Amino acid sequence: MATDTAERRAAHVRGVTVTTVACLAGIAAAWLSAMIADGATDTIAVFILAGTVLAQFPLLRALEIAGLDLDVDEFGAKDYLYVSFMTFALWFVAWTILLTTGA
Repeated sequence: MATDTAERRAAHVRGVTVTTVACLAGIAAAWLSAMIADGATDTIAVFILAGTVLAQFPLLRALEIAGLDLDVDEFGAKDYLYVSFMTFALWFVAWTILLTTGA
């Protein structure tokens, strides 16, 4: 019973960590896009998004080495799609807000 609880806790910490990193990366990508891109039609923003998505996986591996039980080696297609989608969603919403407010 204690092992089951420990496994559930580890899975929860993994999910929260991966989601937090993906969301913060999306917001950072939106901020960079707002600073560098000339507007909504500038494709450099998509390259910033792609670079941010790709930069997360070494970051997650570093967090795993730092002591978190993330098991990045066991990531499957679903995990990669989840990280990519969450980053895209936060980037899209945050960049839209930055573009429409003129910030």
